[in-house]
Amino acid sequence: MATVKEISIIDRLKALYALQQIDSKLDEIGVLKGELPMEVSDLEDEISGLQTRAGKLENTIKDIDDEIARRNNNIKDAQALIERYEKQLDNVKNNREFDALTKEIELQKLEIELSEKKIREAKANKETKQDSLNGISEKLQQRNKDVETKKVELQKIIEKTEKEEAKLVKESEKARKNIDSRLLSSYDKIRKTYRNGLAVVTVSRGACGGCFNRIPPQTQIEIGVTKKIIACEHCGRVLIDEELTGVTTEE
Repeated sequence: MATVKEISIIDRLKALYALQQIDSKLDEIGVLKGELPMEVSDLEDEISGLQTRAGKLENTIKDIDDEIARRNNNIKDAQALIERYEKQLDNVKNNREFDALTKEIELQKLEIELSEKKIREAKANKETKQDSLNGISEKLQQRNKDVETKKVELQKIIEKTEKEEAKLVKESEKARKNIDSRLLSSYDKIRKTYRNGLAVVTVSRGACGGCFNRIPPQTQIEIGVTKKIIACEHCGRVLIDEELTGVTTEE
């Protein structure tokens, strides 16, 4: 009866370890594929942000152009008024009319000076905004190239790995059928706990192959005789003797 139980435990551990090997290969494919979509998504987000900034700058430049046009129209209007007032000076009848016209001419000259100053400031501002827009446009062009390159790379990886991934998924499903539901539930829970997805690890040089903490000598003996399934007291991963996996470590 003891022999049957021992073989049963060995078979369960081997089946669990085999499942771990399959799932780890699937994890590797997932990581490989997972990084690129994230990079593509990040690039697309950056492109969207750059396009928004470019749009705002284009609107700002348009507003500046409108302001410059308005200021130029003000200058033309002021020049026309000055010309009209200067003609009226020839027909003034008294000092009061002369002073009033002279004052209007001065006001229009001030309007021209102010408009010319505002135009210079607007042109300087436009140049700064245009430089920023040119920089964003160059970056956009590069990011669009980058995202297309990443998309092509991702598509190649998908085409290359989809057959292998489909094969591994079938193998994983088949392997899971050889493991009882309670053990399988524990295995899945442990896998979700750790980023590397390792739930079953070997004991290497007296240490857990997952968290690398030392395994007490008595526990190592119990793992070696394989009379029950033992988990690491530090990380909770299932521990398996290297001899059962065909893996050996030189001391």
